[in-house]
Amino acid sequence: MSMSKSVNKRVYGGLYLIAAILLVLPWVLPNSFYLDIAVRMAINAVIVLGLNLLVGFAGQISLGHAGFLGIGAYASAALPTHFGWHPLLAMCAGALACGVLAALVARPIFRLKGNYLAMATLGLGIIISIALRNETQWTGGPDGMPVPAMGLFGFELSSDRQWYWVVAALLVVSVWASLNLIDSPFGRALRALHGSEVASQVVGVNVARYKGSIFVMSAVFASIMGSVTAHYVGFVTPNFADFFHSIELVTMVVVGGMASVYGSIIGAVLLTALPQALATFEGWETVIFGAILMACMIFLPKGLVPTLAARWSRKE
Repeated sequence: MSMSKSVNKRVYGGLYLIAAILLVLPWVLPNSFYLDIAVRMAINAVIVLGLNLLVGFAGQISLGHAGFLGIGAYASAALPTHFGWHPLLAMCAGALACGVLAALVARPIFRLKGNYLAMATLGLGIIISIALRNETQWTGGPDGMPVPAMGLFGFELSSDRQWYWVVAALLVVSVWASLNLIDSPFGRALRALHGSEVASQVVGVNVARYKGSIFVMSAVFASIMGSVTAHYVGFVTPNFADFFHSIELVTMVVVGGMASVYGSIIGAVLLTALPQALATFEGWETVIFGAILMACMIFLPKGLVPTLAARWSRKE
């Protein structure tokens, strides 16, 4: 019992630390450029948290996840622009559309395994990306389209600092929800799926239902944050939904640590900040970025947080 309590204190202590850092951060950042990067870090962290539930905890790969991000972004752009919807209602409609789409494709897609599953999710993302590029009348085509400002309770979100507090609150709530989900019977069933689907079925886990549920949940996470990103940036393009963005999100999961809530945050923070930090190496930033990722995969194959946590526990 005492060991369980100490583990819980350690796990939720990370949540309190994140909340404290988020409270202090805007007061110590030197200018709006760094505040903008902090907002993008928090947005990516929430997206990667949802993706890690699917990839890290349930063991189901998704190479087209940016497609759901694109649906949410374009719902927040197209519905208010063409039909006069309130931005908050448009965001909910995008999330609902992603949830329905994910529920419809989950059963046939998750009958596949390994490389076949990866190719199926990749195909889904490519289809969404092509649709967003080709429906010029509604999406602006390859050039994209502007996004109306987000208003909440008669108050319009416009400055970086206002958006920072919104995404900081979303991040804290997302971390808290993820920790509670993983510690619930649903979360234990997901981890059982990752370990062995056959063994999970033997003990009574409905494999298809749990796979579909976590896929829908992860898609809704992505859609909501796609809408938030669209309103924050003020403009959307089909690049929101392209293949390279999906790979970037999966890389954040892997580098931070699969099946690690705090690994998701570390991976998102590092891979959002790293391109900015390497910008001084003009012409070599891509090479250095790739070398750093290779080094992480070679020396930290389980990701940063799980590897460092294992080494720390061995020392203790």
